[in-house]
Amino acid sequence: MTQWYQTLFTNYARTYDQEHFTQGTLQEVEFIEKLIHADRSRTILVIGCGTGRHAIELAKRGYRVTGVDLSPSQLQRAAEKAAAAGVQVDFSVADARHLQFSEEFDVAIMLCEGGFSLMETDEMNFNILTSAVMALKPKGLLIFTSLNALFPLTHSTEQFMADNTVEGKSSQHQFDLMTFRDHSTFECADDDGQVRTMQCNERYYAPSEITWMLKTLQCRNIRIWGCDTGDFQVDRPLTGDHFELLVVAEKGW
Repeated sequence: MTQWYQTLFTNYARTYDQEHFTQGTLQEVEFIEKLIHADRSRTILVIGCGTGRHAIELAKRGYRVTGVDLSPSQLQRAAEKAAAAGVQVDFSVADARHLQFSEEFDVAIMLCEGGFSLMETDEMNFNILTSAVMALKPKGLLIFTSLNALFPLTHSTEQFMADNTVEGKSSQHQFDLMTFRDHSTFECADDDGQVRTMQCNERYYAPSEITWMLKTLQCRNIRIWGCDTGDFQVDRPLTGDHFELLVVAEKGW
């Protein structure tokens, strides 16, 4: 069965690059560089790399970068952009739930819900975290964002999406308090102008859940902050006003 996120990203690369939530690349990469002290010897894995915005910017700054994504069309666009920028990134099609890497990278990043939060079961989301941690060398750094479960308790996710989605229309949101899943209808035109309607199902996570999962995977020094697109900061207290939370954790040894 084809899932909604597979349908969305089949032919959505150029449209995706115009969305509001993809415009914060430079600041987000600068934040990553601060966390790793701009050490260009670090190898970086970008999970759910999409059209390559973080991967390409990191490669421009001298890092050796690998990008994986489930969507061939997103990766085709990423390869075109990397070639135009004159940088080398190792892009490949891969399912984030079943990555084949083992202790190969110093840093793994998964931003803008790069797979995690989108899966249809909690087990699948946990498999993504497991694959990401397995890909890291001991003491490697995992950096990712997730939908913040505190947000829909006091805010309308439908209004937030209406204010922040440029190319599509999100409606009929129903947030399930028992599962922390938001079910909605998303309608948008693909890169050829064909309108698609999808039934979406996204998981919002509480900080305690993230912490428990990462501790289960033997991670340490787990830090969770509030974040906004293009405005990642260290030690920003997470509140219910943040649509996303930002996680930084270190793989144990």
